[in-house]
Amino acid sequence: MGYNYTRSVRCSLPLWALMLEAVLIFLFFFFTSYDGSSKDQKRLMGTYRVFQDITIMAALGLGFLTSYLRRHGWSSVAFNLFMLALGVQWAILLDGFLSQPFNRNMHISPDSIQLATMSAMSVLISLGAVLGKVNLVQLMVMVLVELTVFGSMRMVCKQILNMDNHTIMMQVHVFAAYFGLTVSGCFSSPLSKEAKENYQPATSPSLFAMLGTLFLWIFWPSFNSALLDVPSDKKKAVFNTYYALATSAVTAISVSASAHPQGKINMIHIHNAVLAGGVVVGTPGHLIISPWIAMVLGLLAGLISIGGANCLPHRVSCHRVLGIHDSCGMHYTFALPGLLGGITNVVLRMLKVSWTKDLMISYQVLHDTGGLSLIVATGLAFGFLTGFLLRLKIWKPPHAAKYFDDQAFWKFPHLAVGF
Repeated sequence: MGYNYTRSVRCSLPLWALMLEAVLIFLFFFFTSYDGSSKDQKRLMGTYRVFQDITIMAALGLGFLTSYLRRHGWSSVAFNLFMLALGVQWAILLDGFLSQPFNRNMHISPDSIQLATMSAMSVLISLGAVLGKVNLVQLMVMVLVELTVFGSMRMVCKQILNMDNHTIMMQVHVFAAYFGLTVSGCFSSPLSKEAKENYQPATSPSLFAMLGTLFLWIFWPSFNSALLDVPSDKKKAVFNTYYALATSAVTAISVSASAHPQGKINMIHIHNAVLAGGVVVGTPGHLIISPWIAMVLGLLAGLISIGGANCLPHRVSCHRVLGIHDSCGMHYTFALPGLLGGITNVVLRMLKVSWTKDLMISYQVLHDTGGLSLIVATGLAFGFLTGFLLRLKIWKPPHAAKYFDDQAFWKFPHLAVGF
């Protein structure tokens, strides 16, 4: 049996990608230099270790997390790496231009690379909602647009709403998930018969996806504590993240078994739901003063994630009526737990106001509430605009019958039926 795949990226990908890379090299040449200041070597190595943890989360964790489909494993991992590599370069320049608009010589430090990697994770989360339905050229456009919007929104939240870097960055899950879901909604045509056949998990790919889950589960405390400067806050964020992750893992496995008529565990649930605890305590982790609070949040996040996996794709109107197809369950893995975490952050700050009677904290409560609303609205609005842009024929998108199929993009050593 032969396959007739459109060569959708043969000419356009090298042209656009190499041209963009040349522009990035040009910008780095004229506008950047290494930070020459002498800093504490111990702090430098500590920052580098956290940077390594976050890079492992982005490259291995999120890369393998979405590789459970039987005919789309290569694209899931490699496209993730492509977007990460491109996104970090653009995020470094963008952060420099936005934070130092009139400074021609931007200094690059380990902190700036770490922040850029964390920003680039936004597009990797959004990728999970559209994976398998777009080509690399479309993803390249998505990287540039989403990171530009996310970076600009971060500056608005920081300069106008007076939010700190940690609080803004921990809302990346909510922004990225709703951005990706709205982009996916622009590709809302029903899946073809061939696409439905390709959109099936398989044993070996599911095992690799579980490997990605384990990488994320292990290194998530580093992500949640990376931007905190006060040692006591950093310690609470690390501990509370671990407690929440542990509780969500136990909850996910238990509830997945109870949701099946024969008590069998769904591996797709486990890929996502065990991570919900890390998402939910991202924003409020440093404000939680007792482990049991983090464990309750982990429990609720696990329940929300499993409930979303069982109900959202089939029963909730935004998925059923609008036709949104969430390829890898980003809504109930990142968006809903992230919203719960954002609301918890506001509640904990309100309780702190009632305890301390500090008016400055009450202003920060209003700012954090407005920031969360702005993040959701920005993700939805610009996700729609990006989805409309990606539907243009100029990008030569893959045919609907070739969704979730590696052979549309990769050279295989054989073309055997049943790959």
